[in-house]
Amino acid sequence: MSVIKSSGNVFEDIGFAAAEAETLAVKADMVSMVARAVKLRNLTQKEAARICGTEQATLSKVMRGKVTSVTIDLLAKWLLSLGWNVKITASPHKKKPPKPVRGEISVVSL
Repeated sequence: MSVIKSSGNVFEDIGFAAAEAETLAVKADMVSMVARAVKLRNLTQKEAARICGTEQATLSKVMRGKVTSVTIDLLAKWLLSLGWNVKITASPHKKKPPKPVRGEISVVSL
């Protein structure tokens, strides 16, 4: 069996273009934070969806990893609705170009 060292971004490792891989990684991190917020508040998906202003089916789909149907902006809105602060910062990659610039998302629970 051969082993290939990860680039640090699973989406890039499975073949997505660098920019799309970075966006998907940010979305995946944010979805994980939404799931944590829901769990910490002991909410059902239906309750969480109502708080976020979306349908339970949409929230469920996203929580199962279907992140292409939501934007980073919408995920930030959901986190804010669930009582979390959202802070977006941007910094250059330590890697050399042509990698795209990736922002960092910091979320702090209240």
